[in-house]
Amino acid sequence: MFLTITSTSDRAEAPATDLGYLLHKHPDRAQKFGLPVGTAHVFYPRADASTCTAALLLEVDPIALVRGRGPKPADGFSLAQYVNDRPYAASSMLAVALGKVFRTAVTGRCEARPELPGVPLQLDIHVPALPCRGGADVAQRLFEPMGWTVDITPVPLDPELGWGDSRYVDLRLSGTTLLSEALSQLYVLLPVLDDAKHYWVSPDEVDKLIRAGEGWLASHPERALITERYLRHQRRLVNDASERFAGLEDMNLSAEDVELPADVDADGVEPEVEVSVAGVVAVGGDEAVGGVVASAEVLETLDQPVSLAVQRLRKIVETLLASGAQSVVDLGCGEGKLLKALLADPRYQRLLGVDVSHRGLEIAARRLRLDSLPDRVRERVGLRQSSLVYADPALAGFDAAVLMEVIEHIDPPRLPALAANVFGTARPGQVLVTTPNVEYNAHYGIADGATRHTDHRFEWDRAQFQAWASDVAGQYGYTVRFSGIGTEDPTAGSPTQMAVFTVEGNR
Repeated sequence: MFLTITSTSDRAEAPATDLGYLLHKHPDRAQKFGLPVGTAHVFYPRADASTCTAALLLEVDPIALVRGRGPKPADGFSLAQYVNDRPYAASSMLAVALGKVFRTAVTGRCEARPELPGVPLQLDIHVPALPCRGGADVAQRLFEPMGWTVDITPVPLDPELGWGDSRYVDLRLSGTTLLSEALSQLYVLLPVLDDAKHYWVSPDEVDKLIRAGEGWLASHPERALITERYLRHQRRLVNDASERFAGLEDMNLSAEDVELPADVDADGVEPEVEVSVAGVVAVGGDEAVGGVVASAEVLETLDQPVSLAVQRLRKIVETLLASGAQSVVDLGCGEGKLLKALLADPRYQRLLGVDVSHRGLEIAARRLRLDSLPDRVRERVGLRQSSLVYADPALAGFDAAVLMEVIEHIDPPRLPALAANVFGTARPGQVLVTTPNVEYNAHYGIADGATRHTDHRFEWDRAQFQAWASDVAGQYGYTVRFSGIGTEDPTAGSPTQMAVFTVEGNR
């Protein structure tokens, strides 16, 4: 198995040989590393100021690979343990070797030059023999959304006999990116393209996928395919990974952040300001529709002056203001957009963002600037990693709870557990739930049976949503009212539907 990484540079102050510092492998030395599947070699065919190429060669030991592992193969298949494409074609074994040999580069660390991991490089990556189930089109779909220029040459079965293409391709990638991101993408996508792994996939693989996919996988248009293949189609693990990626419908929006009041001073003294609903989020941005991003022109065609995401956020804030709530828990807070809008209003004395995704909470912390907020402001807001389908007493005691575009990311059989946690254990005075209205999807050109986002487990029409909400309200002692968000169609209704639950006896 063979892979090369080439860095090019035309700047004397940033020579291409900086690649050696990042990989933690000196260009003047050939090194080898023992692995459970064989021996990995790292060497540099070329290393000068303009071009530096690092090569990773993995020599697979087929005998060591199968010795003492599992039951013996059935008669007639013994030879397949030793005669196969494993020594030659890039697979999960090469991905594991890449992760172990270039561990510091994958994690974005460089002790000798700490500034280098944050500098994008002009990279060319070559994998001459890559098994690709689904052909060149699949490889194109996986790499191009991340900014790579992809050059794929199918490997023919026999050039002379004309038997057509094999399942192998010669893959070349070129682009400007961080080396750590490039290596993380290869670590995930090499076994995904092969659609196989040489080792047993356990629940730990979900954690590996989340870590390796940090910063690029959550918003990838083929995330569902990547997750399925990486976890070897094990439904329990795929569902777990999908839940940890949940709450990402608005991840691609380019909306500007809502800033804290400019006159909050260093002592955390906040002005008594009235935050108007119309001014909470004065932003533009795109709306995720059908797994792609709809442009502002499309939204204008739909007679929507601002994106649906902005209208949804405004409606939530407006409803919370009308309720008089002073403490709010955002369940499935994602990147913290709602929390930031509420934090700008000092009437909210206690705010908590909850999400199952550790990565999402890290982004929310940066968005909220938790590490630099004045103490008085910082004390009002917190973040917590928790699953909404398990009882969590820490969610109790809030005036209001918000599930904004969350329930459609939950498998329907787990919705009763979510209801028990939110309406039973947490039991806030008011609960706001929004979800897509599938009746409106035709306005986005979405075919029947398709969803607006690949991670949606379902999308309900108005009757289905109202039936579910009414049942939950009756079961847990709430009243419920319904409204739409976004441009309303006389027949299809609004693109987003909202239910407002109030504990019986409260206004």
